[in-house]
Amino acid sequence: MPRKKEETSAADLDFESALGEIGQIVDALENESLTLSDMIARYERGSLLLGSCDAFLQSARQRLEKLAIREENENVLASGGKLCQPPPPAQPEIDPDDDTISLF
Repeated sequence: MPRKKEETSAADLDFESALGEIGQIVDALENESLTLSDMIARYERGSLLLGSCDAFLQSARQRLEKLAIREENENVLASGGKLCQPPPPAQPEIDPDDDTISLF
């Protein structure tokens, strides 16, 4: 069955549009009686769209990581350039006059 509308390149679609089209493709593959060649064509289109979505998500993740690092650096500079030091480990209080022995 030939496609009636001209398909937009997977790279030209925004994330939400690509994800919506993937959903339509899945529905068609599950619910419509398609020829084998049409099923393969839709599967190929879905794979392209999925790759485009994956690339977008990887790019978004990298951008967010850069923003987090930038924010962390700005927080350090705002505190006078002093790095936050973790508190020293807690030491048990020892009473020098206590003669009892405790194993735990």
